[in-house]
Amino acid sequence: MTVGRIDGTRMWQHRFLDCQLDTVRMPDGTTHEHVLIHHPGAAAVVPFLSDPRGPDPQILLIKQYRYATGGTMWEIPAGRLEPGEAPITCAHRELLEETGCTATSMDPMTFLWTTPGFTDEKIHLFLASGLTRGATQHEADEFIEVVTLPLSEALGMIGSGEITDAKTLVGLMFAAGFRT
Repeated sequence: MTVGRIDGTRMWQHRFLDCQLDTVRMPDGTTHEHVLIHHPGAAAVVPFLSDPRGPDPQILLIKQYRYATGGTMWEIPAGRLEPGEAPITCAHRELLEETGCTATSMDPMTFLWTTPGFTDEKIHLFLASGLTRGATQHEADEFIEVVTLPLSEALGMIGSGEITDAKTLVGLMFAAGFRT
């Protein structure tokens, strides 16, 4: 018995998202309908302005307007993978676009599935260091403020509930726990 998709129908497509209604065979042999939103994946970056191994390194966060949440959110720079683009290439591109910085070092940390109940979106997380500042290249629908703060302050913002974005929570806590 093969577990997985048996059949499906495209429900809609918009820009980079593709929504399918699939018939799926489950591990116990039963079949169920599942909605699956296909996403090309993304990369996100925890950018360190100072030595990541230092006692309380400086990082960059962005404060960005997000329609879905009804306001601004604290986030790490991130963006969608272009067709055929490697996650590390996307990480460098998004860091430059959103913060104006280039990095001499872009180290992979981990990845996460954003909401596996209905999407296959996978975000690759990177730690960037050796930053050089330059001009941002925000897209027309991006309203971003770049903020410098110590890692300890960002971790405090997680504890107080001020940072609630999943990729940012995972990225900052992973970087804080596994810096070398």
